[in-house]
Amino acid sequence: MLVATVNPERDVVATRPGRARVGLRALRGWRPTMRRVRSTLRSAVTSFIVLAGTFWLLPGVTASNLAALLGLVVLVAAVGALLRPLLLAIATVLGGFGALVLGAMVQAIVLYVALWLAPDTHVANLPVVFGASWVAVALAALVNWFADAGTDDTFVSETVRLMDRVRRIEEKAKRGTPGVACPDGLLVVQLDGVPAPLLRWAVRAGNLPNVGRWLRTRSHRLTTWHTGIPATTPAAQAGILYGDVRRVPAFRWYEKDSRRLLVTSRPRDAAEVERRLAGGQGLLRDGGVSISNVFSGDAATCLLTVSHAALPGRNARGYAAFMTSPYGFTRAVVVGIGELIRELHQARVQRRRDVRPRVSRGGAFLALRPATTLLRDLNVTLIAEQMARGAPVIFCDFVDYDEVAHHAGPARPESLDVLESLDQVLGILQRLSAEAARRYHLVVLSDHGQSQGATFRQRFEESLEEVVARLARGGTNGHRPGVATRTVEEWGRVNALLTEAVGRQGPTAAATRKVIRRHTRDGEVTLGPADEEAKAIAERDPDTVVIASGNLGMVYLTRYPGKLTRDVIDAEHPELIAGLVAHPGVGVVVVDEAEHGPVALGRRGRHRLRDGHVEGNDPLAAYGPHAREDLRRHQEMDHVGDLVLISAVEPGIDDVAAFEELVGSHGGLGGWQTDALLLYPSGWALESDPVVGPDGVYRTLLGWLKTLGLREPDAEAPPPAVPDDDLPVAAPVRLPSAGG
Repeated sequence: MLVATVNPERDVVATRPGRARVGLRALRGWRPTMRRVRSTLRSAVTSFIVLAGTFWLLPGVTASNLAALLGLVVLVAAVGALLRPLLLAIATVLGGFGALVLGAMVQAIVLYVALWLAPDTHVANLPVVFGASWVAVALAALVNWFADAGTDDTFVSETVRLMDRVRRIEEKAKRGTPGVACPDGLLVVQLDGVPAPLLRWAVRAGNLPNVGRWLRTRSHRLTTWHTGIPATTPAAQAGILYGDVRRVPAFRWYEKDSRRLLVTSRPRDAAEVERRLAGGQGLLRDGGVSISNVFSGDAATCLLTVSHAALPGRNARGYAAFMTSPYGFTRAVVVGIGELIRELHQARVQRRRDVRPRVSRGGAFLALRPATTLLRDLNVTLIAEQMARGAPVIFCDFVDYDEVAHHAGPARPESLDVLESLDQVLGILQRLSAEAARRYHLVVLSDHGQSQGATFRQRFEESLEEVVARLARGGTNGHRPGVATRTVEEWGRVNALLTEAVGRQGPTAAATRKVIRRHTRDGEVTLGPADEEAKAIAERDPDTVVIASGNLGMVYLTRYPGKLTRDVIDAEHPELIAGLVAHPGVGVVVVDEAEHGPVALGRRGRHRLRDGHVEGNDPLAAYGPHAREDLRRHQEMDHVGDLVLISAVEPGIDDVAAFEELVGSHGGLGGWQTDALLLYPSGWALESDPVVGPDGVYRTLLGWLKTLGLREPDAEAPPPAVPDDDLPVAAPVRLPSAGG
């Protein structure tokens, strides 16, 4: 049987240790081992190659002869061995942004001390040392990549050492307490935006060796779950983490009662939505960990979570270790720069070959793409630390694929490369699970898919807001709606990190506040267009507001409270509905009718959502068998628009026309955007087959947690969950690498 004993220790609230005690504990946890000796020998060879290359590239740093260079190699290794535990302790004390700044400087500190001690070397000045340290890191990353045949062996080895330290510290803290049976844990990895059909194709092509191996050995099963509408990360996580599918009608929306725009990539808005979701039923409430998510799921530990706007604090040893390790932050920065160069080349190839559809891949995306590499490696380190601590359930979102696919296209080579790298991440987690404090079962899911197509503006040379402005009131009186259609999704985690950083004390936080003070309001950092759009709408207080989330559009008539019926809209704007229905880029317009309720209107027919009655050609035929139910449920959500628009879909190829400037989009209906994946242990049962809606995923995960013994009894009646009898009472299905 699956172990069902609940670990009572997770109910104990630990006293937060002081700064000095945290630092001393981190320093005492370091031990010399044979693994470290082997690592030191390899580092010596790498250092010789790297330092020789650095001295050749930078004239400001010189060594008198070969013996001096060999001596410097020894000094760098010795200084690094002595200083890094101390720097790790300092980074653990600093936590958050202080650890990030120290991580950027640690290589320079080690190299500077070594150069200062070496008698036969010369350095021009401190800036040269800083530059030399980054050149050395870049060369080391290249040498290690060749030595490991392109794998992440050095990164994994360093992370295993971190887990060993954390596990020993945890075991020491628990020494003397009575032993209890530790139930199996659950690790949920979200691959943001990966469509299930694309993952199946990549497995069949042999491009995902880890997922392919699990499927071929039948340790796991792969199924598709239907996301419904809106097919966005916030809506999916509200359903998956809370079982609530009524609070998030799009990635952003307008609220008539408060006359404001809510954007879930802004920390304060995400926190507000989470307060509405909270009801004691969060998936992660019983000692769980949220990493890089939009919402916390009531987790006890939240790391890089937008709604909490916080960098990991002093107790997050994995964060400090990542920032101070040469295979952590500095390596990720170097690899990120490589990704930046690669992105420039890939974008140029698209232009030269005239690949279409395509969008601009410069600006913010060019700056943020390297950040996804840093976040990916940091996520792995944080997961590893939490597995070493024995967290009962861990939920982490990897955004790499979604970011690239938005700008390159869901099935383009660049996006497939990222998907392969995520398969490599899953393999790394499999290897790391052998060092975990308990056995973990692995579930991999996506929150939505993506659909491809030229944008609405590219096709028709006008934006959705321009169409609405032209049709509203017959185009008279210079009608100009409020607009929220620019791409904002990629800024969420960046704003969360910076918001926490400026809220801290100390010189680094003060410097950060000064640099970004123009983008800070009431302690919240809002880089990107979200705050600009919200501010413009608040200041102008327009009669009409147009919102876009992929190929989902919503129109609000702000002067009228509540959701309006068609007769009221026609009286105010006689040409608006008829004009939108007739537009070739709009496939469906959903509006309430006083007699029939919500109705989906198309150019040649109409579909009543309540009873399914169709007149003329069914406007929902191109959107799949779930379209009617998806739109009906969407109409019941809070703050849905007076008009809901879905772009037209190209028959045969399922291309959509996003109302945002994204070649790969999600939010509405059409194509792969509603086809999400769920990879789970093959002996486990689903809540329904197929699973429909993020609340269906929530009930499925909740049932698994209960059977694993990781869910405390509810104080009140819980949502419907999977019966315990649906899971077999045979030998447990393990994470493929869980320690043999």
